[in-house]
Amino acid sequence: MLMLIHAFLQWLDPVLTPLCFLLAWTFVLLLGWTLWASLRDMTERARQMHRIPCTQCQFFTNHYQLKCTVRPSVANTEQAIYCSDFSLPRNSMN
Repeated sequence: MLMLIHAFLQWLDPVLTPLCFLLAWTFVLLLGWTLWASLRDMTERARQMHRIPCTQCQFFTNHYQLKCTVRPSVANTEQAIYCSDFSLPRNSMN
């Protein structure tokens, strides 16, 4: 029985070697592609989040219970990007 398995594996070796080679490189390429796509999506998400103007608004309180006095449900979310109530803080010197 052992001789039969050994003969079968020797017969299959010319097929398995290139197949394993292709499978290994396919895995490496898919891993690289997945990492690239993750980094691309992560940077796009970071750009989107940096567009939120809440921290520079005069109505932003920076308090965890009430972040915004005008629109508390929208504060620090993507809905606040085009907030109609956004107002730059007034300078205390004026």
